[in-house]
Amino acid sequence: MSWESFWYMGGYAAYVWPAYGVTALVLAANLVWPVWQRKQLFRQLAIKQKRAQSK
Repeated sequence: MSWESFWYMGGYAAYVWPAYGVTALVLAANLVWPVWQRKQLFRQLAIKQKRAQSK
C-alpha cells in the first residue's frame, strides 16, 4: 500500500476526508464552546454584580 493509495482511499476520498474534517470541527467545538460560554457567564455575572453594588 502506497501513500498515494492511502490518500485516494479507493475512490472514496471525496467523501471520507470531508467527513473527517467535519468530525474534527465538531470535536474542536465541543472543547472550545463550553470554555467560551463560561467566560461569557463570568462577564455577565461581573456586570450584574457591579450594577448591584452601585445601587
